[in-house]
Amino acid sequence: MEMHTTTIQEDKGDGIFHKAMNSESKPVWIPGPVIIGAGPSGLAVAACLKERGVPFLMLEKESCVGSLWRLKTYNRLQLHLPKETCKLPHMPFPPEVPAYPTKKQFISYLEAYAKHFAIEPMFRQEVQSAIYDARMGFWRVQANESEFLCRWFIVATGENAEPVLPNIEGISDFKGSLIHTSRYKDGADFEGQKVLVVGCGNSGMEISLDLCNNDAQVSLAVRDKLHILPREILGRSTFCISTWLLNWFPVKLVDRFLLVCSQVILGDTHKMGIRRPKIGPLEQKKSTGKTPVLDVGAFSKIKSGKIKVTNSFPLSSCLH
Repeated sequence: MEMHTTTIQEDKGDGIFHKAMNSESKPVWIPGPVIIGAGPSGLAVAACLKERGVPFLMLEKESCVGSLWRLKTYNRLQLHLPKETCKLPHMPFPPEVPAYPTKKQFISYLEAYAKHFAIEPMFRQEVQSAIYDARMGFWRVQANESEFLCRWFIVATGENAEPVLPNIEGISDFKGSLIHTSRYKDGADFEGQKVLVVGCGNSGMEISLDLCNNDAQVSLAVRDKLHILPREILGRSTFCISTWLLNWFPVKLVDRFLLVCSQVILGDTHKMGIRRPKIGPLEQKKSTGKTPVLDVGAFSKIKSGKIKVTNSFPLSSCLH
């Protein structure tokens, strides 16, 4: 069967955006990869392709780069890891940016990165389907009203792109507001209010701290066992220390070191209602993918009683 396509030929990806947008409704052949997502991963891949002269097309459903950071994160968010470990290929953070960049600083970095490498995503292009045609040997990517054909298809949409709301018993009778962390912006919006934060990951802990600092009455619901570690040990990043030690020692020994340091710096989390798993934080990350919490100040609020920890499940009794 004959297929009529529009072919786009470019040396380094420049101008593909404009040619694809100006093409007719027939499928558009992309002589390189199609990348979905203009976040950090997508931009990093695009920059590396640019450096090697490989053409590509980047599709982004929102109207900006780094849309998850810009649209679905809270105002006080900072990188939990040092900037040296979070920089994208071929371009470091500016020297004036602090060790742990803020949300605004990270977004500015992503924008500068896209500009530096002349990465021009096709914005407001939501991919409905991507089907590999084994007979023809290429991908058929449908986005909005356009279809793109390519040999390589790269998904860089992030692991937290879609919000997940748990099914909480009694929530239908709750008269207050219910929001996901992706819609939470600032603790000042909840000053003087009673707030229950469900989930004790990095986001839950930091939002609890933000609420507490803005004089909300905060309760933190903790069901699963988890590891809380200090963000720094003796002034150095816990993450960096861990990765360095893993070059010389087995995971279990490094985990033991981290837990001893955590006990000294933070204290006994079990006394505060937060139980640790039997396996260490790095071993748990390796086996289950669950990331330990890097404390940025919330645990001291828990120890002082300003953030109340509840292990009561179901949560219906906490919603009144």
